[in-house]
Amino acid sequence: MPLHLTKIAFGCTCAADLRERLEAHTPFGEVRLTTRNRPTRFAEMAGASLYWIHAHAIIGRSPILGFDQRDDGKWDIRLEPVLIPVSPLPRRAHQGWRYLAGEDAPADLDGAALSGDEPMPGHLVSELAKLGLV
Repeated sequence: MPLHLTKIAFGCTCAADLRERLEAHTPFGEVRLTTRNRPTRFAEMAGASLYWIHAHAIIGRSPILGFDQRDDGKWDIRLEPVLIPVSPLPRRAHQGWRYLAGEDAPADLDGAALSGDEPMPGHLVSELAKLGLV
């Protein structure tokens, strides 16, 4: 299983907002996120995704296309401009990106959920997780 990354969907008000931001890059074929350092375990990320966190829950993922070094020494994480909804999973906020093991990654939602429905709010996912229901 590939190693994935997680990142906060900073500035997004909801999953639909994140989806619109990503899809705005469709004409360019990819989204580029700038980071100071390339992940040291990037070789383990073939076929991996970046999982987005919003309101203390993982809500979706964008497949990683690769990593490119910029002229200023920073790195770009290249992503497909799509948001694939996943089963909500509680996750604390953090700065930058973090690794997510393949076996810990949430499953994609089925086709019925891909119709544009909003995922469950993060605070509700957290409460259900405390009760052992998620």
